[in-house]
Amino acid sequence: MKNLQNKAKAAGNKIMEAVKTFWNDESGMGTVEVILIIVVLIGLVIVFKKEISGIVEDVFKTIRAETREITN
Repeated sequence: MKNLQNKAKAAGNKIMEAVKTFWNDESGMGTVEVILIIVVLIGLVIVFKKEISGIVEDVFKTIRAETREITN
């Protein structure tokens, strides 16, 4: 029984050490920054959706018109 308790205590200590190491590790901060940038970009797209749609439509109209000129 005591051997099992010692093993459980050792496993608990290893887990706590791993959690502390993970908590103090700052190498993942780049990921958080990238996610925040993506969220901001998505927000801008949502806010300016009509303007972006208008620009894309104009570009495609121009492409279609120029394609018709080339084929004629």
